[in-house]
Amino acid sequence: MDKKEAPKSALDALVSLCKRRGFIFQSSEVYGGFAGFWDYGPLGCELKRNIKERWWRFMVRDREDVEGLDASIIMHPAIWKASGHLDTFSDPMSMCKGNCRKLMRADQIWEIFEDSPIKAALEPLVGDAGAVANWCKGKGKNVAPGLYTVQHPERLEAIFETLKTVPDVRALFILLATPAGEPEALPCPNCGGVMTEPRPFNLMFKTVVGPIDDPSNVAYLRPETAQAIFAEFPNVMVSSRQAPPFGIGQIGKSFRNEVTPRNYIFRSREFEQMELEFFIKPDEAVELLCGRVEPLTDDTDLSEPKPEWGWACWHKYWVEQRKQWLVANGLPKDSFVEYWQKPDELAHYARACVDIEYRFPFGTQELEGIAARSDFDLSRHQEHSGKSMEVFDEPLKLAVKKLSDDEKAAFRAKVVAEWQGRGKTAEAANAFIDRLFEGKYIPHVIEPSAGVDRMALALLCDAYEEQRLVDEKGKEDVRTVLHLAPAIAPVKVAVFPLVKNRPELRNLARDIFKRLQKRWNCFWDETGAIGRRYRRQDEIGTPFCVTVDFDTLEKDGTVTLRDRDSMTQERISVDDLIAKVDAAVNG
Repeated sequence: MDKKEAPKSALDALVSLCKRRGFIFQSSEVYGGFAGFWDYGPLGCELKRNIKERWWRFMVRDREDVEGLDASIIMHPAIWKASGHLDTFSDPMSMCKGNCRKLMRADQIWEIFEDSPIKAALEPLVGDAGAVANWCKGKGKNVAPGLYTVQHPERLEAIFETLKTVPDVRALFILLATPAGEPEALPCPNCGGVMTEPRPFNLMFKTVVGPIDDPSNVAYLRPETAQAIFAEFPNVMVSSRQAPPFGIGQIGKSFRNEVTPRNYIFRSREFEQMELEFFIKPDEAVELLCGRVEPLTDDTDLSEPKPEWGWACWHKYWVEQRKQWLVANGLPKDSFVEYWQKPDELAHYARACVDIEYRFPFGTQELEGIAARSDFDLSRHQEHSGKSMEVFDEPLKLAVKKLSDDEKAAFRAKVVAEWQGRGKTAEAANAFIDRLFEGKYIPHVIEPSAGVDRMALALLCDAYEEQRLVDEKGKEDVRTVLHLAPAIAPVKVAVFPLVKNRPELRNLARDIFKRLQKRWNCFWDETGAIGRRYRRQDEIGTPFCVTVDFDTLEKDGTVTLRDRDSMTQERISVDDLIAKVDAAVNG
């Protein structure tokens, strides 16, 4: 079976490996665990650190037009009022009225049902009314004790003929869960009971700042890192002497009180984000400065930013940049897809949004998103705080001065018509143009936002493989290997002395290990057969293993370098080894 079409059982094998080898542990496991929270062990924290460092290098350090920020997790609660999180940051929540009384997201009920024992039991019975009736009166009592026809088997007689014609397992489940004369039920995928009508559930974690537990002291753990960037935009711009187009990047913890955290670390209540807010000139300012806004076409050269780019080119540019980064860090192009949100799926302020979706074992899900957010965020914070989020652009003011009155009037008429076409008022358009003619505007934003944990999970899923090997004698063996890119792998090099009972050989191997350890995270292993040591490193994704043997000690000083993926071995000097590993890790 192709790795890209791996069943959900493949995730179970990966979860087992991650716990056994120290990548990821259930939080508070000694107390029975804490749903939605995960701890990263010795290898897991190295994996995450490598992901974050690669993102920071690509998005911030290697660019002149991006600055960094590390903002506090708890901020003034007015920020969340301005951003809309207090009023609209919610999921639809339903509660089972049956046996289990579980809470879950209403929009995920059928997704949960796909993996439930109830579906597995009912699916073979679709169209067989007699088998369904027998199940409800027998095994169904254990599998779905809250199901209406299990609790009221007399209902089966009235729907017996209908049971013969139900088209699929979902329709069958709804029919069995719905009392006579009632509207179609939304059944609980856990016990079969009826779910309540969905109601909004705010996802932000509350806390109290100060010694008194009073409503006036309520604050929130941030549900995203973006709002801190918007709030600090004026400070960063002035202190770094930047001007649009430029960006502010941040990596940090975020918290969302998910109703139903699931799919391992994919949807957690505590997670880490890598976000860039890239501030650009409005298209109208670009037109005044450059005389045109370059249209986005299939032939547009997006390799280097250009002054005449509008929001569409900038948005597509960052989509391509993010795809390049994913591939450079180990995700093949055929493992993820671009999903361009349809107009009715976009947030009201967004002009476009692309979800980069990865084919996880539990389905194709969002890995990261790149959104064109217009000037919504900065405008909201200007409105609520009373502090200006505008940029003064001297070249823009000079460009406007060169226009004739007729040219200004034509420009104004064009912009007003465009704004009205997007559902905005002429009054708002004219106010914007007045400020623009003064050289002032609120920047628009392109936001590439990625999750560290989701990226780690995608890399682990894609890297995991169980290889069936056959030796020269025809004996079969299974090799578990993580094909992690060298730059991402937690351990870069493992060093083995061939034997540990020869002090001179062991001391030489230790000297080589310490030399390599100054450059990369390395692993020392002197116990067990060499083949067994190789397998232990394959299982954690170590790309290179070095064996120091008697030839190293007594002849030419070369070591045996073994490659994880091909399992080939070569004799190589330590200096050449360093150059080779360095090229693989930093290439």
